[in-house]
Amino acid sequence: MTVDTVQFRGRNQAAEVDTRIRVAKAALGKRAVILGHHYQREEVYRHADFHGDSLQLSRAAAELDAEYIVFCGVHFMAEVADILSRPEQKSILPDLQAGCAMADMASIEQVERAWEELGTVLDPEAEITPVTYVNSSAEIKAFCGRHGGTVCTSSNARKILDWGFHQRPKAFFFPDQHLGRWSGHQLGIPLREMPVWDPALPLGGLSPEEIRQAKILLWKGHCSVHQMFQPIHIERWRAAHPQGKVIAHPEAAFEVCSMADAVGSTDFILKTVKAAESGSEWLVGTEINLVTRLAEEVRPEGKTVEFMSPMVCMCSTMFRIDPEQLALTLEELVAGRERNVIRVAEQTAVEARVALQRMLEQS
Repeated sequence: MTVDTVQFRGRNQAAEVDTRIRVAKAALGKRAVILGHHYQREEVYRHADFHGDSLQLSRAAAELDAEYIVFCGVHFMAEVADILSRPEQKSILPDLQAGCAMADMASIEQVERAWEELGTVLDPEAEITPVTYVNSSAEIKAFCGRHGGTVCTSSNARKILDWGFHQRPKAFFFPDQHLGRWSGHQLGIPLREMPVWDPALPLGGLSPEEIRQAKILLWKGHCSVHQMFQPIHIERWRAAHPQGKVIAHPEAAFEVCSMADAVGSTDFILKTVKAAESGSEWLVGTEINLVTRLAEEVRPEGKTVEFMSPMVCMCSTMFRIDPEQLALTLEELVAGRERNVIRVAEQTAVEARVALQRMLEQS
């Protein structure tokens, strides 16, 4: 079999799956809404009715009449959609293996144990506001709801932390240490007052004195994609593009964010580059699918957009959702069969909703 034959068959199969998705989507009509996260692969992304970040998409879907919310993202996103949606709506994840490595770095068992350990040094209920990034499990969000804490996104983390300090003098931020560190830095908190809590070590690897002196305890977690970006990538690019601009997501390391011209959420990155003057050059530190899509969109304006790392890395867990999975999910719904419905336990959903509502009230 020749290379040309293989490529032809591949294109033909892709076209067939694309047609299956369109046919099933038309048959379902308004009964189903497809949500596509910014990091989703293009073959799936183009079929979405709404595009955006996880919380933005979940809130939009909850306001629709759709019976089914098909979330082309990862597990915690489908959980948030279930928590915020109406009881008659059902959140569906095309592939149950589409998880989030960062979210998995903080289990509810680890967080509860850490809370107990902190109780041997100080009174966490009186001194610490737990704040979890939306990239976390429903159980972690519920934990924050139970303990006077809240949730944040990459766009409002600074504001939410500031709110937390008005409730209690310290904050416990999980699971992404980098977002917590950058947000704390924006509030003027010295790095020495933001130690990392390692759940694998007793007392997080910290001394009682370090815990007492901390303003923010940062959970030892990170995003594998944003972890790739390094200062050397920016230095090399600036040498070749002295007039260019660097923009990074706050999940990137502190050193990378410090060197960038702008730091912000996926939505901030998109809006900033799209609003920039024609002919401008950009180095972007976030997931490759978003960067590639953005580069294509602004190319007619003479703008150039490059991915920060010389090595291509995508959100591998989100990549598990492929066109075939989406087609099968929609076809099953057409046939009256519900596949991969995500249901958060009622008590967990209630407590997680409390934490989310606290955030929404501040935002």
